[in-house]
Amino acid sequence: MHHFTYHQNELYCEDVPIKKIAKEVGTPFYIYSYATLKRHFFAFDKAFEGIKRLVCYSAKANSNHAILTLLKSLGSGLDIVSGGELYRGLKAGISPDRIVYSGVGKRIDEIDYALESGILMFNIESLEELDLIDKRAGLLKKKAAVAIRVNPDVDPQTHPYISTGLKKNKFGIDAKTAIEGYKAARALENIKIIGIDCHIGSQITQVQPFKDALKSLKSLVTELKKIGIEIKYLDMGGGLGITYDDESPPHPDEYAKVIVELLKETDLQLILEPGRVIVGNAGILVTRALFRKTSSVKEFIIVDAGMNDLLRPTLYDAFHAIWPVVKSGDEFVKADVVGPICESSDFLAVDRNVSDFKNGDLLAVMSAGAYGFAMSSNYCSRLKVAEVMVRDDRFHVVTKRQDYEDLIRGESTPPFINI
Repeated sequence: MHHFTYHQNELYCEDVPIKKIAKEVGTPFYIYSYATLKRHFFAFDKAFEGIKRLVCYSAKANSNHAILTLLKSLGSGLDIVSGGELYRGLKAGISPDRIVYSGVGKRIDEIDYALESGILMFNIESLEELDLIDKRAGLLKKKAAVAIRVNPDVDPQTHPYISTGLKKNKFGIDAKTAIEGYKAARALENIKIIGIDCHIGSQITQVQPFKDALKSLKSLVTELKKIGIEIKYLDMGGGLGITYDDESPPHPDEYAKVIVELLKETDLQLILEPGRVIVGNAGILVTRALFRKTSSVKEFIIVDAGMNDLLRPTLYDAFHAIWPVVKSGDEFVKADVVGPICESSDFLAVDRNVSDFKNGDLLAVMSAGAYGFAMSSNYCSRLKVAEVMVRDDRFHVVTKRQDYEDLIRGESTPPFINI
């Protein structure tokens, strides 16, 4: 069941009219469907029934406290890439032994925080990082459980900015170097080898890249076993795509079938790190049309949400469908939907056939639950927007809109400035 639907030409999230939320909360705002989040998590997790697995939701997609708390209640662990995401996960009640720490640039304070918290494992991205974690674990009298992130040089056929498994990418270690890395790790007093990891990219819409990557990892696990290094966890990362426009990504069942087939004769425990596939289509951004503007070559619909609220169209030239919150007719116009930021790159859609929005009309920017609010900023001293969660006929503001005082909170004037 789709939980963003029209009832008598008015868009609802579950059983709540979005126009009602806009009236009470103001625009812009993000809205998330509880039912969709729950359905997506279970659809993904149950696809892997029959094998040992740990689903660690990827916090970077959307780290809202309410969403993390909901996913924890459904049995999810967490994939993190910062100390802040670790803090959020622990605050949401996620057990540290269900948290995996990825990312190429872990600071000493973040490493110490993770060691003291007792996370499941670090995904090691470089040999220098391995040495640093060993030293920090020794100082803290801890044992650091690790996996090495292997770069399988698999082309995920996605946007180059979110491709992470090629030789030219900054992530991971090539297979040959990884063998040396595991040998080095075995010799370190404060390191415990428990896993192997890879992550080839995001918004992947084919199964074959995952299959190729897993075959590469299985081969490496076999090589490691020959030299006496036993691997318990195989972390396949995330990256499964969703439908934004006309993409046809594989269903989790199809994705799982390939993974399970390749792992069924092993004793490896699978770790999965879905993000976008859980939250992407569970959220939308609601904005209001402010002005219409016509030039000699363009029609513009100027709205109150900008690139600081939703960066994906600017950063990736990403497509997000734009629906009217209230349908008022069948008239369409070819226009750019643009925001208030002083940048020509501030747009939500370019040369798009959209409803003929008038000043005051509400627009729903679809499929905005992943990498929406999480990538937002205060650029141009714009206030970060509210986030709302809906369940059945109820809604709750899970992040309040910032006010102007929030913009300067924590700032101070040095005494050497003459004021």
